[in-house]
Amino acid sequence: MKKLFIQFIVFLAFANVAIAQTKVSGVVVDNTNQPIPFANLVFKGSNTGVVSNEDGRFYIESPENYTALLVSFVGFPTQEVKLTKQVSYDFKIVLKEGNSLKEVKIYAGKTSKKNNPALDILRKIWERRRKNGLKMFKQYQYEKYEKVEFDMNTIDSAFMKSKIFKGMEFVFKNIDTSRVTGKTYLPIFINESLSDVYGDNQAKKVKEILKANKNSGLGNGDGVNTFIKDLYNDFDIYDNYLYFFDKSFTSPLSRTGIDVYNYVLSDTAVIDNKVCYNIVFYPRRKNELTFKGDFWVNDTTFAIKKINMAITKSANINWVKDIYLEQEFEVLNDSVFLPTRDYMMSDFALRKKEESKGVYGKRTTLYKSFKFDDKKPDKFYKDEVNFIDNTVYNKSDDYWEENRFENLNKDEKKIYKMIDTLKTVKRFKQIYNLVSILGSGYIQFGHFDYGPIFSTIGNNEVEGLRLRAGGRTYFGPNDLWRLQGYTAYGFKDNKFKYGASGKWMIDKKNRIIISGGNRRDVEQIGASLTTTNDVLGRSFASSALFTSGSNGKLTNINLSTLAAEIEPVKNLTFQLGFSYRTLESASDTFKLDYFTDATLTTTKSNVTQSELNVQVEFTPKKKTIGYGVERRDIDSPYSRFFVNYSQGFKGFINSDFDYHKIQLYYKQPIIIGAIGRSNFTMELGKTYGQIPLGLMSVVPGNQTYFIIDNTFSNLNFYEFVADTYATFQWEHNFNGKIFARIPYLRKLNLREIIGIKSVYGTISDENRAINASGLLYQSPEKPYWEYSAGIGNIFKVFRLDCAWRGNYRDLPGTNNFTIKGSFGFYF
Repeated sequence: MKKLFIQFIVFLAFANVAIAQTKVSGVVVDNTNQPIPFANLVFKGSNTGVVSNEDGRFYIESPENYTALLVSFVGFPTQEVKLTKQVSYDFKIVLKEGNSLKEVKIYAGKTSKKNNPALDILRKIWERRRKNGLKMFKQYQYEKYEKVEFDMNTIDSAFMKSKIFKGMEFVFKNIDTSRVTGKTYLPIFINESLSDVYGDNQAKKVKEILKANKNSGLGNGDGVNTFIKDLYNDFDIYDNYLYFFDKSFTSPLSRTGIDVYNYVLSDTAVIDNKVCYNIVFYPRRKNELTFKGDFWVNDTTFAIKKINMAITKSANINWVKDIYLEQEFEVLNDSVFLPTRDYMMSDFALRKKEESKGVYGKRTTLYKSFKFDDKKPDKFYKDEVNFIDNTVYNKSDDYWEENRFENLNKDEKKIYKMIDTLKTVKRFKQIYNLVSILGSGYIQFGHFDYGPIFSTIGNNEVEGLRLRAGGRTYFGPNDLWRLQGYTAYGFKDNKFKYGASGKWMIDKKNRIIISGGNRRDVEQIGASLTTTNDVLGRSFASSALFTSGSNGKLTNINLSTLAAEIEPVKNLTFQLGFSYRTLESASDTFKLDYFTDATLTTTKSNVTQSELNVQVEFTPKKKTIGYGVERRDIDSPYSRFFVNYSQGFKGFINSDFDYHKIQLYYKQPIIIGAIGRSNFTMELGKTYGQIPLGLMSVVPGNQTYFIIDNTFSNLNFYEFVADTYATFQWEHNFNGKIFARIPYLRKLNLREIIGIKSVYGTISDENRAINASGLLYQSPEKPYWEYSAGIGNIFKVFRLDCAWRGNYRDLPGTNNFTIKGSFGFYF
């Protein structure tokens, strides 16, 4: 997901003015020239309105022709402002105090939690929140139309004259102005979809069936649609927390809202023949994930009629300068309010300064044809494992003209034509290809991809400088088969290495895949406890450019595998595999020797092993892109449960050992509202039978300078080994919740991360007895543990962790304290 986002945004950054009838932008101030934040502005005679931001600035637009604005704020009389021009920028509105001030209770700064009529209304909303809208019915269904558009914004003459757009100047004929921010923008991408949505409130199940999808040509098929759905999650304003861009925002209707929002009862009006209250809300503190805005709520059902909200500039979120949301409901009868329209706009930008250029992402969702209490059988809600209907993406223009809920405006229609033209421009193709390479890591030559380019250079004590070259077949994201391979050369050991593998999906419905391959390479075995037989996999420990301490405990491995897997139920996979490997030390300073006789006099330095394994993996709620033999995971939190059973066969193809091994891995992410996100990871394993060092479970240390998941930051390679083990790891990211309350730190938008890791393990006497490696077997029979504290979001891309040993601090060569970092693009 992160790679997709980066690829998409970087492309957009490279990539007759249509004027509405009335446009007004400016600032609202009092008679001392101080800005008035969160003032209400409405075109007189309409329901079109906005709320000024924390600097008092606003922008309001309508396709209709209006001659006056109504401006109001608690403590000031409503003021009518005449509009002398159709388009007015830098408009200054001065609110003056009136004689009625003594009769009005003024809320300034933090509002009181006592004797506040807005809070009385909010409590009534809480009481009725599960008795409004779709939640009133046992089952429901409706039709949904969704339109997502991306636009480059803050277009000026200097930007248009940039050399990067040479040969593509025609795109600037489509510049428009945002009705929310008042900035100029250039529409460059549009995606439309039509769906049928079914829900069962009793069974708590929802299913969406896509009927049609169309985009302007940047990508194809369900990949684009899935990416957009993850970028713009559906939301329910009645929920306590709203999730956007991998962040948890406190809803203004949350039961915890009183602690993070100020609420002001601003107005009362009749909307669609219903008396409604208007409540303005804004954050009590800066830098928290909250909104500012207002909502209209019915005076009897306490159902929301309309809500507008936007994040504050100080919110701790990266690459997003603004998020603006609107949601409207219609009255089905006297007591049922149903959603009719959602609008969400995001301003993606490298910086949050007002003048910085960025990309608007706009999603409009319309709903109609509601039906209720038509129960579907349970099997109806079962997810298809691997179903794709390509006709969904090939609907005619006539179909869209007939079925879209609202007509495209002339600028939206131009996007399709503009992209078709752009794809014929050589300069555009060059930019598009460059972004594709950075996003995927592969360079495409026809149906062959060279890469991954980020694995080209490595270094370790055995190979010295290591160069790698590889590639894969690629006919498209939904390929039913794929071949890939690589070769590498170490300039210190003067040896070539290689790996080759192939996969073929022989049944698309149940994703039955057969695979096989062979690898001869140098590896840091024990880089992770619970491993799979990925032929082309390579541990970061043996391929990193820089490491701390000695990393000479490397092994020459010759691995061959055959496997078959099936996914009978969505996100539940079974695999049966066979592997044959030989292991031998790759270094003069490290041995894998073991005794081969009962008298402990004869030794052997290499291991030959045949192994049969059965794996089961369950990943509920995991989202993927593509339907081919390889799919790309979307970076959304999901649980992972993995079980592996292995059986070693002595004597089969000269295999050396008989044993049984069982391993379990479980990871559970938990989003704890505004407090942040925790990740819990547990690994268990036990080997029955006599095995040498090369087949032992090595507790994964981390001698690199980088943070690596599922490793112990203060352990060296091979510091602990075991044949029976249990590990537990917990990490929590507060997402800036603590720093947001500390003066001087809050402006940096840093994020606090804490964690603890522990491992317990033992080695049987028989496995200790055959050890002839010279390496002293050390197992964490007294549980080893370490703890860490880190700061994330440094300059938006860097994380730094400090980790301390909790025990085993006096062992020779130990690292009792370490600092590690990582880079990443996160919202």
